[in-house]
Amino acid sequence: MTLQFGLVLPPGPPKGAIDRYLTDLDRQMPQIQSLFSALWMTDHFFWDQEPTYEAWTLLSFIAARYQLEFGPIVLSQSYRNPALLAKMAATLQNLSSGRLIMAVGAGWKEDEYRAYNYPFPPLLTRLEELRDTLEILKRMWTEPGKVSYQGKHYSVQDAYCEPKPNPVPPIIVGGGGPTTLMLAAQYANWWNLYDANWAKYSARLDTLREYCAKIDRDYKTLRLTWFGHMVLGATEEEAIAMGNGRWTKDNSFIGTPTQVIEQIKPFIEAGVDYFNVDILNYDNPAILDRVAEVMKILK
Repeated sequence: MTLQFGLVLPPGPPKGAIDRYLTDLDRQMPQIQSLFSALWMTDHFFWDQEPTYEAWTLLSFIAARYQLEFGPIVLSQSYRNPALLAKMAATLQNLSSGRLIMAVGAGWKEDEYRAYNYPFPPLLTRLEELRDTLEILKRMWTEPGKVSYQGKHYSVQDAYCEPKPNPVPPIIVGGGGPTTLMLAAQYANWWNLYDANWAKYSARLDTLREYCAKIDRDYKTLRLTWFGHMVLGATEEEAIAMGNGRWTKDNSFIGTPTQVIEQIKPFIEAGVDYFNVDILNYDNPAILDRVAEVMKILK
């Protein structure tokens, strides 16, 4: 496949400046469309007191406003009934002429669960719920007529999903734990790992290959993707200062355009051909110019 980049949108507007979210995005859209194939949104309810938009509502709006592919990175399976999610995705896929990419994970941000009155069971339970969610999505999108499924945590009984999504959205399973990797091998079209340097990513790739072989799946049928921050400075020192100790070479692509290119190359050589990038200070035209420099060389 052709090397592609997706832009991860900010979780919300600047505090006290709600109008800027769309005005900034509209202003930058010509350059964004020349660089990125899709717009992505994280699925969270809040980051302390920072303004944060709800992911599915924003994505529905974005799908109507801009003619790019789009998707969540990644939806928490806990926040929406899986049968309803299948219906929501089918509707949005058809209304957007097939531009939805569906990414889903087990969920992790405990403070959100507690604040919004969602149960927060142990990780093993959330992974079992994720398996049920993936099974229900697949069945409701592809099986004709009424769909029934009895999972360990979620079920459907004589449920219709009409019209079916056309085409069926690609499913991304995000995460690097053993159970998540097996779910990716069993259900996903794309696999994603976030905030990972090459050493961490390559180790997970080895496990993913093993799991694909174990279930007799051709490993090459699984698209490999990466999600994380890109911090681009005019100098390495400037980029490190921008990262402020939070974003480093251990969890992001950081440095000058030349340095970032070198950090990305091992991923491409291993078959990773899609990068979801959350670009620090992306609303600065100079930063997008540096992104363009990176992509021009890599593509």
